[in-house]
Amino acid sequence: MTRTLAALLLLAASAPSAEKPEFEVATIRPAPPMGAGPVTVGCTGGPGTKDPGLFTCRSMSLSNLVTLAFHIEFYRLSAPDWMTPMSPLFDLSAKIPPNATKEQFEAMLQNLLADRFRLAVHHETREMTLLTLVVAKNGPKFKEAVATPPPAPGVDTTRPADLPARPTLDKDGYPAFTGRPMSTFMNGRARLYQPRMTMQALATRLSHQLRAPVADATGLAGQYEIGLYWVSDAPLRAPPQADVDPGPTLSQALQEQLGLRLESKKGPVDFLGVDHAEKTPADN
Repeated sequence: MTRTLAALLLLAASAPSAEKPEFEVATIRPAPPMGAGPVTVGCTGGPGTKDPGLFTCRSMSLSNLVTLAFHIEFYRLSAPDWMTPMSPLFDLSAKIPPNATKEQFEAMLQNLLADRFRLAVHHETREMTLLTLVVAKNGPKFKEAVATPPPAPGVDTTRPADLPARPTLDKDGYPAFTGRPMSTFMNGRARLYQPRMTMQALATRLSHQLRAPVADATGLAGQYEIGLYWVSDAPLRAPPQADVDPGPTLSQALQEQLGLRLESKKGPVDFLGVDHAEKTPADN
């Protein structure tokens, strides 16, 4: 063995190993059963939020947690049949080390799922339809967002606004427009309204609905008032009646109501494949 090689081996042996990013404390427990009163669904906290030191989730499935940990859309997850968004639900609480970045936080969540659920994954490339959002021939049919007026004197803005009433249906069977921000699905029909929305945010929302990547190529850089209603995927619709118009698809609604359209082509997309996962987590 040469002196140079021996020195390199000595340096490698003495160098400190990279620490695995981990939460300071983390618990995962089964969520309360649905139907036993009001249920909170979703996650709060973490880097970049008002509570960067604490991450909590309520009534989240393992597939939901995996998409959060690996920062992917659900349609890019290839998992066993039992890993659906409504599979066993869990509550999670994790204390985050000070000054953790978003990338470190995601690595902590990935490691937590590997430790508690024995999660093992791999990346693979698949070819699928890629969509691009563009302005249609006659131009956009929506307005720029108006400035938000300041609160009236005496109004307490620290208190949350009253929750809107349960959505109702309009005369055409769509969720009724309330004037508030909404993204509501009822009986296979949907309505989206955002008083201030960027085209990138709209493309992201469309990607979730169409289960395909959507890129913004409208060239519109401002914020806009967006209102849209459509009939969702065919399996969710009520049985069609021969003399009744079923309503616009999402692609038709984009062009007819917003003056936008989708262009498509084939291209490679990164998927996350689940090789193994346990249905219940290991003890905390």
